[in-house]
Parts: sequence; structure tokens; C-alpha cells
Amino acid sequence: MRSTAADRDLTARARIRDAAIDVFVSDGFGAPIRTIAVRAGVSPGLVIHHFTNKAGLRAECDAHVLDSTRNRTGRILGADGSDSSGGAVGDAVNETLQSMAEHGPLLVYVTRLMAEGGDSARTFVDRLVDDVESSMRAAVAAGTVRASVDEAARARYLVTMALGTLTIDMAMNPPPDPTDGAAILRAYSDRTMVPAAEYATHGLLTDNSALDAVLAAHAAGSPLDGTGDSRS
Repeated sequence: MRSTAADRDLTARARIRDAAIDVFVSDGFGAPIRTIAVRAGVSPGLVIHHFTNKAGLRAECDAHVLDSTRNRTGRILGADGSDSSGGAVGDAVNETLQSMAEHGPLLVYVTRLMAEGGDSARTFVDRLVDDVESSMRAAVAAGTVRASVDEAARARYLVTMALGTLTIDMAMNPPPDPTDGAAILRAYSDRTMVPAAEYATHGLLTDNSALDAVLAAHAAGSPLDGTGDSRS
């Protein structure tokens, strides 16, 4: 089948985006457009044609990295309409681990984004929180996740905890080769997957006393920092 000009245009756009992600992973976000163009095998002018400027390219890279997490999260939680039985969720985790090797460099991308901070990081986190909240609500409805007293707050806490763990882990254990996705995922999974899965499955405390105390203090308008001062 003959490719149309539109097909070729979309292919070039995706190739530039993927090259930009690779360059940002290896060289950081300060890498110039010319370096990205060389990696993509195109001219700097074509990069500008597709994305207007570097900020536009960054925004599309951020969106692509975010999109790559959506299907995996929903599949693991049974929130995508697939089988939500315990065994099926376990199978989904195994399938996800096997398929994520190609996305290892995206972990480095995310840590660079978090370290940079600013509007790009804030927008990324906010969108990720929205996605996780949606997946969690669907998983609650599917019966694979317990309901929360505050679904939105739980989603934000889970995202910030996960991103914090990832950022600190990558800072303490920088990958020798930031482009070796399989090695990055293998090392990170070895360090974090067992405690993460255990915490997600069994939790931490053996009774509800801590939660009950926090909820009671919150309902009474008492501060949760231990100062004893009433809220103004």
C-alpha cells in the first residue's frame, strides 16, 4: 500500500518525538534541537515545522511518556475491563514487567522531569494523578482495589510516593547506560518490586486505630501536625 504524504508526516513527527526522548534521557533537557534532529535523521527545520519550538517538542514528549503508563496501570488494577480475578491481576503484572523493558529509559526521563521541576513537572504530575484516580475508581468498581475515604487524595499520595521513590532510587543508583531499558527496569524492579507489591497487597498496620484517630481529628478541625493548635 502506498503511503500518503500525511502518513509520512506523522511518521516523521513520531520519529522526532522518540529521538527527542532518547536525547533528553541521555543528555538532559538542555540538549539543543540540532542534536535531536541528528538523532532523528532530519533537519532542524523539520523539527521546528512539526513542533514550532523546543517547548512544543517537550510537551509532546511529556504527553507520550504519560500515555505509556495508562494502559499498564489499568491492566494491572483490572480497571480496563479485562479479567479482574486475583490470578488475572498477577498475570497482568508479569506481562507488564516483561513488556516494560523497552520503556526503561522513560524512568530516567521522568526523574529528569521531576528534578527540573517547574510547570512541566507540575502538569505531568497533575495529569498522572488524574489518570491514577480514574484507574483506581474503575478498579474499586471492578473489585480489585479497596475503596478509599478520599479517592482523589489517595491517588495524589500514591503518585507522589511512587515518583519520590523513583527519583531517589535513580539518584542513588544512576544507571550506567541510561538507554539500556532492560537493565534499568531489571535493577529498579529488583530493588523495589517486592516491598511495593507487599505494601500494596497487605498494607502496613494490623488495625484501624491510626486511621480512626486521624479521621476523628480531621472531622473535629484539629491540626494533624501534633501542635495542638486549633485551625483558624
